[in-house]
Amino acid sequence: MPQSNKKQTINGVISTIAKGAGFIDDPDPKKESIYIEPGFLNTALNGDTVEVLLKQVSSRGKTEVQGEVVRVIERAKTAYVGTVAYDKSICQIIPDDKKMYVKIDISSRDAVGLKDNDKVYVKLLPWTDPKKNPEGKVLKILGKKGENNVEMESIVLDKGFAIGFPKEVEDEATQIGLNQKNISAEEIAKRRDIRSTLTFTIDPHDAKDFDDAISFKELSGGLYEIGVHIADVSHYVREGNSLDKEAVKRGCSIYLVDRTIPMLPEVLSNDVCSLNPHEDKLSFSAIFIMNDKAQIKERWFGKTVMNSDHRFTYETAQVAIDGNTSKIGKYSNDLQTTVSAEAGMKYRGQLAILNKIAKVLQKDKFLQGAIEFEQDEIRFKLDENGRPVGVYTKERLDTHKLVEEFMLLANREVAKYIFDSIKKKGNKDTGSIYRIHDTPDKEKIIELKSFVKALGYELRGKGGDVTAQDINHLLDQIEGTPHESLIRTATIRSMQKAIYSTNNIGHFGLAFAFYTHFTSPIRRYPDLLIHRILMKHLHNEPFRDREVVAFQKIAESSTEREINAAEAERASKKLKQVEYMSTRIGKTFEGTISGVSKWGIYVEESVSRSEGMISFDNLGDDYYVFDQKKYSVTGQKTKKKFTLGDKIRFKVLAANLDKKMLDYALAK
Repeated sequence: MPQSNKKQTINGVISTIAKGAGFIDDPDPKKESIYIEPGFLNTALNGDTVEVLLKQVSSRGKTEVQGEVVRVIERAKTAYVGTVAYDKSICQIIPDDKKMYVKIDISSRDAVGLKDNDKVYVKLLPWTDPKKNPEGKVLKILGKKGENNVEMESIVLDKGFAIGFPKEVEDEATQIGLNQKNISAEEIAKRRDIRSTLTFTIDPHDAKDFDDAISFKELSGGLYEIGVHIADVSHYVREGNSLDKEAVKRGCSIYLVDRTIPMLPEVLSNDVCSLNPHEDKLSFSAIFIMNDKAQIKERWFGKTVMNSDHRFTYETAQVAIDGNTSKIGKYSNDLQTTVSAEAGMKYRGQLAILNKIAKVLQKDKFLQGAIEFEQDEIRFKLDENGRPVGVYTKERLDTHKLVEEFMLLANREVAKYIFDSIKKKGNKDTGSIYRIHDTPDKEKIIELKSFVKALGYELRGKGGDVTAQDINHLLDQIEGTPHESLIRTATIRSMQKAIYSTNNIGHFGLAFAFYTHFTSPIRRYPDLLIHRILMKHLHNEPFRDREVVAFQKIAESSTEREINAAEAERASKKLKQVEYMSTRIGKTFEGTISGVSKWGIYVEESVSRSEGMISFDNLGDDYYVFDQKKYSVTGQKTKKKFTLGDKIRFKVLAANLDKKMLDYALAK
């Protein structure tokens, strides 16, 4: 962290909490964060870059360093979503962002037409006086608090994403749809024509954008030509145009519980670029000559023109592999799905071979040390108003793994090709971006070891050093146990986050020395960029200095946007969990203790994974003592003990939709 004055001040990014206090990292990474008491933030908000004055504070015979913000260098966020709440005649906004510790005042002129419980999107005006609330200008009235569309839009806006597209972006996309959807003979002549090769897509049943397809051709000598074909978005979205600038800003598509917020306008994502069945499409392909042991004999990368023979869902592809169309009723009773499953049966043999090779790829990956983090995914059934009426677990099929393995293969081989191309030229490793995953943080691993040991399990390794095999050994121990979900989640949280970078250090979780993102350019900007980068390497074109500088900036912004999108997705899921339980007040459920604290225990419901808290008052007539080392609380009179991972029965007491919190009580 840079220091403006080593003895007195430091610069850094501040984290705030709801009560108006904050924290900033100490320049010495071995020391704890520096605390900033309420009243000393001086208008600093969460995520702001600030200058902090360091002070020696004595309390109870101890001296510690605390901070006071003396200057806000840069605001991290200038627009907020919130709910209108009048205080007498003053219109105020209560921000959805729980780290925003003050209300936002709206002028009487700007408040015309606003009513209590309206959700609004406001721009923060310059705020310099900490003795007053900040003022804001209303950018958009979203609607009434609690309505599904209003709450979903609130989540998206609060995370810094836009719902619609600027007019010039929509216009540019529309013109591409009108003028470039039909592929010219001249363009086809520039490409490898694979339209006669068996090709199909395998996607979720509700997918509208198909950005990857797989082709299959049996060759002589026990070899197969297997192609991974990706929508050639870079042909339409050119560097520097309005579409490109908007895509960079968004970084990725967002997948909420009930909708997708696309990175590109739908005329591109769902039509022009999408690999829809029985339509000629432009693609960028990675084609491999392989045997049934998944050994690559040859590989080819380049631009192609393709035509998908069939659109599979994961379920209809699984039915084809299993060879039994009667099984489709297990997944869907929809007539169209049944017809599609029956039509796909003629590709059973090809799918079976692909599935066999995918299993070999998967086995090899784990032998190399990849970590198995697979977890069940919870989905909600929604009514016409977006309210959750049911919950189910999304089954992970062999076809999910089939697609995953071939996409991983393409991503890995593209990264290796680009890396080798850079080294041949003798340049530094800066002519690309990679998807990297660093080794785990040693302190977090030590904490994880202590955590799993308290639950009766072992994480091997010396100190804070672990290998992927050590982590897999732990995951093998917990499989099928009551603690499985809990420890899997804790293990994931102890890992470093995968990020984008121009510096290749490999991918720890996948055990790949080289890895990038090539296979989803409709949904992720780094993939679109990699298409451009790969094309330049294929044609041996030089990279300009400004391009190399831009790569790292895009890597950083794409990582940040990905985090924001994940937070939005989690927030939409949390909202539906609270809504789901809000209609079940007083009902009894089974759950697992997912957390213990000095004020109560947290419980995760077994089916919907809805987490709520049981305060000590609702645990029974006793005084409970929290044991941090043993992750448990114990009643002093009854000696009744509640430990992390225990199965218990509870009832729902209350649901707070504003705070997205649930209150539970121990069932009698």
